[in-house]
Amino acid sequence: MQVVSYGAGTNSTAMLIEMVKRGEQVDLITFADTGGEVAETYRYIALFSEWLVGMGYPAITWVKKGGSDETLEQVCLRLKQLPSVAYGFKTCSQRFKIEPQNTFMNNHPDALNTWKSGEKVVKCIGYDADEPHRAKAFDDKKYLLRYPLLEWDMGRDECISTIKAAGLPLPGKSSCFFCPNRKAPEILALPEELKLRCLDMEANAELTSIKGLGRRWSWTDLIRSDRAQLRLFDTPPDIPCGCYDGA
Repeated sequence: MQVVSYGAGTNSTAMLIEMVKRGEQVDLITFADTGGEVAETYRYIALFSEWLVGMGYPAITWVKKGGSDETLEQVCLRLKQLPSVAYGFKTCSQRFKIEPQNTFMNNHPDALNTWKSGEKVVKCIGYDADEPHRAKAFDDKKYLLRYPLLEWDMGRDECISTIKAAGLPLPGKSSCFFCPNRKAPEILALPEELKLRCLDMEANAELTSIKGLGRRWSWTDLIRSDRAQLRLFDTPPDIPCGCYDGA
């Protein structure tokens, strides 16, 4: 049994397209939903899933953290804390990405039959040739990890070309909108509603060792500073700027 962990980004999208082109067997495609992706990512998953089905491949199966409908954002608000990455840990990925997929697989009939026969499930992960350091040796009685993009020597540029050649739009960055790894321009580009939710998360968190989602700085300060700076340049529409335009 061969499964694909789909992250909804450029690499995993290109990997699946290339697997389709090469006629590779894909039995299952899973996407772990934290509940915090931006709307564009969710729309892209739906579009790409439809494309895969049209090519005779499985639709993308959404999995979530078991035992609760709470999103990562809701958990952070309830516990009055920020995502673990802000504190230097990666438990949010473990709990909301890896564990839900493993739980789903532990109850999947095909996976159970594979393990019962003494074989391993092949899990394909989209690390590209520009990031070989991310591909680690993994000794597990259930899974055999495979990195197709490394096998095919496909870097970021090749992944982008593959997606374009398939006639598909490029996916945007896949991550929670409140992810502490976001850079300042990405934060400021968020829709206003999502910015407000980030401000609420920071205000609600009981912080001692860090200042906010930016670790050493708060997103609240960044967003408010940007708003204040924009107000400095607000000009009433009925007042001409006075610039010489050659008339």
